Amino acid sequence: MAKKTLGIIGRKLGMTRVFSDDGSVVPVTVVAAGPCPVMQIRTKETDGYAALQLGFGAREEKKLNKPEKGHQAKAGKGFYKELREIRLDSVDGYELGQEITVEAFAAGEKIKVTGTSIGKGTQGPMRRHGFRGLRATHGTEKAHRSGGSIGHNTEPGKVMKGKKMAGHMGCRTVTCVNLEVFDVRPETNIILIKGQVPGHRNGLVMIRKQG
Repeated sequence: MAKKTLGIIGRKLGMTRVFSDDGSVVPVTVVAAGPCPVMQIRTKETDGYAALQLGFGAREEKKLNKPEKGHQAKAGKGFYKELREIRLDSVDGYELGQEITVEAFAAGEKIKVTGTSIGKGTQGPMRRHGFRGLRATHGTEKAHRSGGSIGHNTEPGKVMKGKKMAGHMGCRTVTCVNLEVFDVRPETNIILIKGQVPGHRNGLVMIRKQG
């Protein structure tokens, strides 16, 4: 079973490039992460699993309903727009209201990042699944980018489940593993991650230590 590790909530600001010590260019994704206060602690004795509920993105009190206000007020750290749970093997040593910051990560550390991929809307089979399409000669007309045959003859007389066809593409939860932290800047709550991470600019991401 994979180890459940600590993480932090962040917002993807975009991509840029930086220079390493040897002068080579490194493409990085800039993420503004935390500080994320612990809003609730779940334990195996009371909830059946161990997890920390983290808050991210300040929100005005008037925009919360009464149950939300009561729940978030217990931590005494203000009110937040986003609440996310991070499951851990153990929550020993964590306290309500404790802040998780980018200092929990270090340059060179392996991480995994979860985000929502960019939505592409409805796409055909060539873009969605990489089909090569039909040939451009021998009488093919107005069907060059179609997916070809999708079913059978009389038996079984139906389209099998899971057939790769045109449809909605993107806007799914995606996790990229074995990414590397290039730099951590605690003074601005910024993490620079080598390469790309899922999601669009200003999209919410979850950064966790590689288990």
